[in-house]
Amino acid sequence: MQSKTMFRKPHYDTLRQEAGFRWYVGSTYLALLEITGIPIKEFNLHPKACIEAYRKGRPLIRELCGEDVGLPPVSTPAISYGHPNGLGSELTFPEGGEVAHEHIYASLREGIRALKEPVDFARAGMAPFYLDFRRKLQEAFPDEPVGFSYGLEGPITTAYELRGEGFFFDLMDEPVLVKEFFGLLTDSILEFHKFRCKVLHQPHINPEQGSLYDDIASMVSPAMFSEYVVPYWEQYFRGITRGKRHAHVEDLRPDQLTFLENIALSSYDPSISPKINPEIIAERCRVPFGWRLGNFHYPNMTCADIRDFVFKAVEDGATYVFTYVSSTMTNAKTIEKVHAFIQAAKESERMLDEGMSREEIGGCVSSEGRAKFWDHWPE
Repeated sequence: MQSKTMFRKPHYDTLRQEAGFRWYVGSTYLALLEITGIPIKEFNLHPKACIEAYRKGRPLIRELCGEDVGLPPVSTPAISYGHPNGLGSELTFPEGGEVAHEHIYASLREGIRALKEPVDFARAGMAPFYLDFRRKLQEAFPDEPVGFSYGLEGPITTAYELRGEGFFFDLMDEPVLVKEFFGLLTDSILEFHKFRCKVLHQPHINPEQGSLYDDIASMVSPAMFSEYVVPYWEQYFRGITRGKRHAHVEDLRPDQLTFLENIALSSYDPSISPKINPEIIAERCRVPFGWRLGNFHYPNMTCADIRDFVFKAVEDGATYVFTYVSSTMTNAKTIEKVHAFIQAAKESERMLDEGMSREEIGGCVSSEGRAKFWDHWPE
């Protein structure tokens, strides 16, 4: 008898149409730090500073940005290297910069030996510190769910985190050992995932959906992708969900996009990916996708540019458009541009709801914008 929760591959002939269109504008912890002046190192290591950033920063962001900009949900500091830290990679917290980590495996063989050993992730590395950190945040915000951002990433990114540049030579020099390493590593990631789910009182296999974050996968050549990436993405997804699959992978190349259907994604976030654009994505695969305007794009764009960016992305097939108020953005001039993004997104949503086609929405793009997006983007 087949399980009612058995995974079903999406119907790509209709998936994008069924996905419709949406938009989102949020804000990040970096905006909290900028608007309050709290140093990132203090935020990352001292619960009192983190609590102050949320208490003082969120009302200031609301006042500056208005109701259409989502506020950062309360969470422990954003540390993507929780899993490597649990395996023994020491974390470094520099003044004024993001947390860093060390590459701990000098060879594949060393990594394979280490990954065969059991790890109690609740007790390893800085997990006890951030579990207590989360407890203090929950006491400060009793009426809100508090996130646990002591996190993990996908198998290819984690392999780089643990091996460093040697990882790229491993793919060519020791392909058999690479596959053993990737398999053990993905199992370890899933064990860490179980630990996090237990902390958050969530099932470790979500029946509805699951997400993958694996930017370094974009650095594996298309010729090697089906052998060295897809099987471990499949192993990962089978370990976290029976439902829809979402992936955030930055900097993919056009020839890698076909693999997104091979792994049966229901949605794809390219985020910051300069070698592709909505037109290329729509041509190369049928997976619904989003298109992001990054914080570093804003200084060189006018409000008219931003409106064109949104309308052109919608015309070319983006399922959603989004942006975040982040560092360098908590000033009136930039927020005016954020509102131009919101206005264009709302107009696009309204026109689609009224039955207009994406091609008709493309008529809102100025001649200057049509010349810029995408042949001269990013520039």
